[in-house]
Amino acid sequence: MNRSVQHIVDTHCHIISSDPAQFPALAPMGGKQSDWSKERPVDSHQMVQSMKEAGVSKSVLVQASTCYGHDSSYVVQGTKDHPEAFIGVFSVDFMDPGAIEQVAHWKSKGLSGLRVFIAGHTAHDDSKKLDDPQAFDLWDAISSQEIPVCVQIRSNGLPSLKNLLNKFPKAIVLLDHFARPEMQDGPPYAQASSLFELAQFENLHFKLTTHITRDSKLGLADSASFFKKVVDVFGARRIAWGSNFPANTGSLKDHLDEALSAAQSLSLSDQEWIFSKTAHQLYPQLNHIKGV
Repeated sequence: MNRSVQHIVDTHCHIISSDPAQFPALAPMGGKQSDWSKERPVDSHQMVQSMKEAGVSKSVLVQASTCYGHDSSYVVQGTKDHPEAFIGVFSVDFMDPGAIEQVAHWKSKGLSGLRVFIAGHTAHDDSKKLDDPQAFDLWDAISSQEIPVCVQIRSNGLPSLKNLLNKFPKAIVLLDHFARPEMQDGPPYAQASSLFELAQFENLHFKLTTHITRDSKLGLADSASFFKKVVDVFGARRIAWGSNFPANTGSLKDHLDEALSAAQSLSLSDQEWIFSKTAHQLYPQLNHIKGV
């Protein structure tokens, strides 16, 4: 594929150690290790090679919660092994009374962002709500420190997210996978109205991942119209591409090519924001690594 965008950043990839003795899969969220992390793990060195083959310059390593739970030690190791390629995002249990101390710990290890994981393929915890007052001290702390927070929820969690954004208008929030909206009804995507209602929150950003690229080809949906819809509603400066490699099947190059193909009808300026500039804006540390 002919690529016009330079310095592509992947904001959402996962690494799994090839040394389980040093980095065992301790306490995966939900109590069950994800199949992908067992069947097609990619360690930090393999990830760099995949980046070179795909044409990805820099990557944000996101804690593999369904393998390592809240122990982000291997993300730390990955950023140490390849400081030219990676910055890292750690995970905490946002309802844990010691969460603020855990944030300070992982920040001291050089990690750049936080992830709050509530719902995924193998881990769901309906008892936890983003807007639970017990976590307000944590949200106040990370808002004041301007720590970007990835939020992994499904569409049924969007009302709680809305309440949270009203309470903490300075929180920098990235919604993983656009919260996996329903889009099979096709344009104008009325089934995803609860997602589009969040456009008013300027501090909310969105990860356009392989889940979205592939889901937007189902039913009456098509990728070009859905990509245009989210750019029209939210603006490209609030959207960042992430592969979700290797959790989604296929090579990193496959993921990037699929996304670039789906975005080709967007302006070059919009593509530059989605595939590079938004990431650099959200994670200033990316500006200080050279890339591969």
